[in-house]
Amino acid sequence: MEEEKEEAVSEEQDHIPPEDERSSTEECLPEAEENEKESKHVIKNIPWTTAKNFTVEKGQQQIEELISTWDIHESWLHHSEFLEEEELKDSKRYHYRACWGLPTRRKPVPQATASVYFVIVISKFKPDTAPVEVFYRLESSRLIRRPEQCEFREKWLQDIIENKIMCAQRLASR
Repeated sequence: MEEEKEEAVSEEQDHIPPEDERSSTEECLPEAEENEKESKHVIKNIPWTTAKNFTVEKGQQQIEELISTWDIHESWLHHSEFLEEEELKDSKRYHYRACWGLPTRRKPVPQATASVYFVIVISKFKPDTAPVEVFYRLESSRLIRRPEQCEFREKWLQDIIENKIMCAQRLASR
């Protein structure tokens, strides 16, 4: 029985680094913590206007401001537009669209475009001082995203355009 205890103690000691190794490990910890903080990506968002200060133009300006925080290559061009106002029982919804394309010197008119649809919601139950709620979705998806919860990815636009081009090529080859 005592031999088993001694073996267990010696196994534990095998896993404990010597004193001089422990201090060097502890010195590396602050660096590791800093690297971990840097690797955690912060989702960029903007402060949204309040319901009482909202206008259709202000909504479009803020959507442009949000888009400017997205990490998208400068070769992508877009235009945004207001689509419609929707009156619901519990809220008012303002619909916008940003249409994206990748023009090139050889093809200044893009072969295909990708749209991102935005909805700004003003609740009839929240105070006028509450910020508006903002949602967006891609034209090829039913998934609704919130800017503060999901980082926008350029790949989404690329995938939409690639799918449209492939579809057009298939139709043309028939």
